Amino acid sequence: MKLNWICGFLFATALCVPSSAQVGIYIGSAPPALRYEERGPEPGPGYAWVEGYWAPNGRHYRWVAGRWDRPPYEGAVWNHSHYDHQRQGWQLHEGHWDHENHDNHGDDHGHEHHDH
Repeated sequence: MKLNWICGFLFATALCVPSSAQVGIYIGSAPPALRYEERGPEPGPGYAWVEGYWAPNGRHYRWVAGRWDRPPYEGAVWNHSHYDHQRQGWQLHEGHWDHENHDNHGDDHGHEHHDH
């Protein structure tokens, strides 16, 4: 019986852990300009290029290189990482696969509903 309780407890704890890394990391200085990257040859049909981005690293940034990646499903579009400037500082919204491209919608911030 006790084992059951532990499993239930672990499961409940896992549910409380947010799945995305967008949880209130704010950096005081603006991210550097994106680097221009040479794309290597496409590894095969069906791959999409995922751009590199500046990731928060303490109070600084570190460059995460772009890569070729396979979309997880047919018609998936890569929405690249971007930063929003909030009162507390700059907040990273990590890139993710989606079934439509939100990057074309301008900066209306109307796409904050997809918290996978």
